[in-house]
Amino acid sequence: MKKRFNPIKDKSSEIIEYLMSSPDMPDDEGLRFKLRLSIEEAVENVVRYAYEGGIGWLEAGTSLDHDRLSLTIELRDAGVPFNPLAQDDPDITLGAQEREIGGLGIFLCKKMMDSINYRYENGNNVLTMTKQIKN
Repeated sequence: MKKRFNPIKDKSSEIIEYLMSSPDMPDDEGLRFKLRLSIEEAVENVVRYAYEGGIGWLEAGTSLDHDRLSLTIELRDAGVPFNPLAQDDPDITLGAQEREIGGLGIFLCKKMMDSINYRYENGNNVLTMTKQIKN
């Protein structure tokens, strides 16, 4: 299941709901919470920062592995090249006022998902997040 949204300005909710409504999504509410939080953080990053003024496209999709044991979410855009995984994790031992701004969203994604990968290919940012959905 894959769809291209263009332009993405003011479409965060629509993109998130599209991904969450995928037939690939598990029924387990605990897993759905983790997936939704990760999707929200990743989509918001693209919508806010990939393009000047949000004028650009985002291709979003889900897929299950061949055994239907894990779900992969892929976000692809042609915005400014940016690897969110190259950023240092925030120091969560510090109070909110003491921490630098930014990085908490991708940190949460790393904690919620089993794997997150970034690559830049053919002029596109590609972020893939995978979560085991069955034991």
